[in-house]
Amino acid sequence: MLRELTIHNLAVIENVTVTFHPGFHVLTGETGAGKSIVIDALTLTAGGRGSAEMIRHGCDRADIEAVFDLPRQHPVWETLKRLGIEADSEETLLIRREILSQGKSSARINGQAVTLTMLREVGEHLVNIHGQHEHQSLLRTERHLEWLDLFAGEEIQEEKAAYRLLYQQFQTVSRERRELEEKSRQGMQMLDLYRFQIEEIEAARLKPGEDESLADERRKLTHAEKLTEAVTEAYDLLYGSKGLSAISRALTRLQDIVSVDPAILQPLVEQLQSAYYGIEDSSFQLRDYKEGIEFNPKRLAQIEQRLDLLHGLKRKYGETTEEIIDYHIRIKTEADQLENRDDLLRELAAQEELLQSELQARAEKLTAIRRASSRQLSRQIEQELTHLQMDRSVFEVKLGTTALTNSGADTAEFILSTNTGEPPKPLAKIASGGEMSRVMLALKAIFAQIDEIPVLVFDEVDTGVSGRAAQAVAEKLSLLSRHCQVFAITHLPQVACMADHQYEIYKQVTGQERTQTSVTELTQVQRIEELARMLGGVEVTEKTRHHAQEMLTLAQRQKNA
Repeated sequence: MLRELTIHNLAVIENVTVTFHPGFHVLTGETGAGKSIVIDALTLTAGGRGSAEMIRHGCDRADIEAVFDLPRQHPVWETLKRLGIEADSEETLLIRREILSQGKSSARINGQAVTLTMLREVGEHLVNIHGQHEHQSLLRTERHLEWLDLFAGEEIQEEKAAYRLLYQQFQTVSRERRELEEKSRQGMQMLDLYRFQIEEIEAARLKPGEDESLADERRKLTHAEKLTEAVTEAYDLLYGSKGLSAISRALTRLQDIVSVDPAILQPLVEQLQSAYYGIEDSSFQLRDYKEGIEFNPKRLAQIEQRLDLLHGLKRKYGETTEEIIDYHIRIKTEADQLENRDDLLRELAAQEELLQSELQARAEKLTAIRRASSRQLSRQIEQELTHLQMDRSVFEVKLGTTALTNSGADTAEFILSTNTGEPPKPLAKIASGGEMSRVMLALKAIFAQIDEIPVLVFDEVDTGVSGRAAQAVAEKLSLLSRHCQVFAITHLPQVACMADHQYEIYKQVTGQERTQTSVTELTQVQRIEELARMLGGVEVTEKTRHHAQEMLTLAQRQKNA
């Protein structure tokens, strides 16, 4: 549920913090008081687009914070984990949205910066807002099949999982066949070139890293004389009379007098001994290195010839021996496919045909489940519409066929007839606003327990509704709030009296001659006064107050029943 909403500098709202509760909430107030701003704020926290025009005049930014309390098993936690957002299901979820006067905006979830796309993905699990003129997910034909499958439950989910696994295999085989056919048309002229390149590379018998090791060996052979001369001279200097012999004599002289001043001389003796052994070791390594220096003009010529060959291959096939080897593997695979293309094509075509046959059989199973579920869904929607004073309505899920897709071979569209003798039409083409509102409410009532969205918002869902129909809408909203938190902006007292919590939204002019909107949760006495205003208009009388009190009493009795 939405626990708290804080709004700073949004439109005419300067600073408002509202605490909410479980159940059914209504937002009431005069026309133009700013009721829709609260809904706009909630929309922004769910990933809606913001603009600089939404910021309160004279301010450089607007801030909105929403705090949600959600059960541990709610699917939003898995979405947060997948998006890399740190969140603990034992704690509340805090969403913050900021809009700057430059037109930019930022969003944070539990203090972690997120993109608008990420926020929108999270928001889809938290809030569903229905406005009279908005195209909601339930009215988008492309999502009707998804909703039908959601209604069908576990039975179709298992079949869909098996179907989609098979569909992926089918797509892979089909793609490989098409690619091979394309290569066959374009690649036959390349086959001779591939054969020549393969033969040339294989004849070179390349080894990974060979070019670098040969370059090192060539460098040593080229400078063998210079190396020998320098190493010999270094060895003679270290091992001769000016090297180890001189250090040895110095050690002997110091060891004779070390006892005279051991504090100073003993460390020096030890340092010289260490230096002596280090130089001795270095001189022996130089001697061994000198003995290993090779004068081999024949080997040098072979290396030069080999490097020339590698250089020629590099110009054609890659900058290193590893790249040349990788290129060889790639073109050899392509050449093999081209040479055996007919056999491969026949094999892939046979696999594709077999998989398509299996897919078709599984798609038919999906269709059978959907047909049964569509009839059940239609019955339930019609029952809901009967409760909403649309007892002559006919609701159908129109199933059609299509080519095999990731979801099977079906299309689905919700259609409705609200008048006896009239054929059902798509939901989007229903003309009456009151009928559209009630159909939407019926659909929400069915899917509220399925989609697990904790907050449902209805922005004047009762527009175009009056009398018995208005009372039916109010009762349905109240029943719906048993499964999720429901918010409704309304002008109808029949709806307002059925709410568990009522908030008045009103404008006032401050001492600075600035208009600002405030939100107040009403007490029982205040609710009577507000309902009386809704009933009587400008003038509130004792009769309208009495009527308001009676409506609240009857509403409470209805809810208890």
